[in-house]
Amino acid sequence: MSILNVEHVTHGFGARQILNDASFRLLKGEHIGLVGANGEGKTTFLNIITGKILPDEGKIEWCRHITTGYLDQYSTLEKGMTIYDVLKDAFRYLSDMEQEMLSLYDKMSDCTEEEMDEMMQSVGEIQDILENNGYYTIDSRISEYANGLGLNEIGLDRDVSELSGGQRAKVLLAKVLLENPMILILDEPTNFLDENHINWLRNFLQNYSNAFILVSHDIPFLNSVVNVIYHVENAVLTRYTGDYENFQRMYELKKRQLEQAYEKQQKEIAGLEDFVARNKARAATANMARSRQRKLDKMDKITLAKEKIKPVFGFLPSRTTGKVVIDARDLVLGYDEPLTKPMSFQVERYQKIAVKGVNGLGKSTLLKTMLGIIPPVSGTVTLDQFAEICYFEQEEISSEKTALEKIWEEYPSMTNAEVRGALAKCGLTSEHITSQMKVLSGGENAKVRLCSLMLKPCNLLVLDEPTNHLDTYAKEELKRAVSEYRGTVVLVSHEPEFYMDIVTDVWNLEKWTTKII
Repeated sequence: MSILNVEHVTHGFGARQILNDASFRLLKGEHIGLVGANGEGKTTFLNIITGKILPDEGKIEWCRHITTGYLDQYSTLEKGMTIYDVLKDAFRYLSDMEQEMLSLYDKMSDCTEEEMDEMMQSVGEIQDILENNGYYTIDSRISEYANGLGLNEIGLDRDVSELSGGQRAKVLLAKVLLENPMILILDEPTNFLDENHINWLRNFLQNYSNAFILVSHDIPFLNSVVNVIYHVENAVLTRYTGDYENFQRMYELKKRQLEQAYEKQQKEIAGLEDFVARNKARAATANMARSRQRKLDKMDKITLAKEKIKPVFGFLPSRTTGKVVIDARDLVLGYDEPLTKPMSFQVERYQKIAVKGVNGLGKSTLLKTMLGIIPPVSGTVTLDQFAEICYFEQEEISSEKTALEKIWEEYPSMTNAEVRGALAKCGLTSEHITSQMKVLSGGENAKVRLCSLMLKPCNLLVLDEPTNHLDTYAKEELKRAVSEYRGTVVLVSHEPEFYMDIVTDVWNLEKWTTKII
């Protein structure tokens, strides 16, 4: 049974074509992975099917009485609500039903026998819906999901306005999952999850009986939960049955077959054109030449897609630091209250350190404290006097400035051509370069920020979740660049496959935390 049909959808922004004559279907219980390089239009497609934007052409048809839950990259939370309030709001429709049932009970005190029968029937139907949807076990379900995603450690009574970007994303994810919709739509859900919580979500999706559409650049995670792949490339949407590994095999086979057909056709075209050129002027062979020309004119010519601009990353080293780049003594992290026990450590020149640990322990706080951006609760941290820092923050930039203006503002001595060249080297097209930062996809936004870092010589590279939103190729290229960088590196990442074979040390913040894990 098809619960969503998308037919011949075309959409673009200005001269930039995002989707061209795209069709898509979602069957009951299908687990779909939507994949493609950064900026190919995955988030735009999700916004079209959920009605956030209207396509230029085409039709979107949902099955009747369908319920959807959409976690996108830009969801927001309302100040003044606690985490518990937000999670309980997932059951608002059931709360409304309960209020309707209580209102019917009140009306029963003064009604006719016929009205009583009708109201009793309505009350019975509502009661069945409440029981079947677990309305009377809401608190235990909230606790289960909050625990699975690490929200209990933050405290369900915390105001959502006090949360970090990663913590807000986890609250929204928990709410969407609690809604248990018939179609679950998730855009990069693992970006702010650590290994334990990714494993919990993996298990949840593997056992999810309803349909879902998932966008993720975490390939091992994606591969473990989907059974259908839709690939968007050059504005074309193509369906592949099976997991991501099967898609890769089929995609490469299809690409090779197209290239072989193209080469064969090009040889045929060259032969026909050569025959026409040699024989069209001779009376004896003019008819044959015209026949070959007609064949050429009618030929359905194969075109190969343009090769995508692939990013090339590289960080510039600067002067050599002393042996100890960062020296921490009895350092306690935190804001209003301590997050860690006192810890002493040193980061030495040329060390490459990955910091891991469950969310909420203070990994980002550790980086900011080491760099002197925020003060410690107690203790001291000393940076080498010659330290020159490149710092990649986890939060995205939302600005009306274009990518070109953003880089130019930071490096005013560069020419227009130099700025464009630097952004193009990071895999950004002319359309991306002249687009406002706030309308770029998460991956494109990250590439602009990486471009900014790569233009500045440094000897201490600090990266906070740099792989969030990056597509597979960009991740591999970033991994190569960090591996080859001649300087000191401290990075936070929830992807062991990204950092394990390029770092010299792994620090687990769970050893220093004061929290119960």
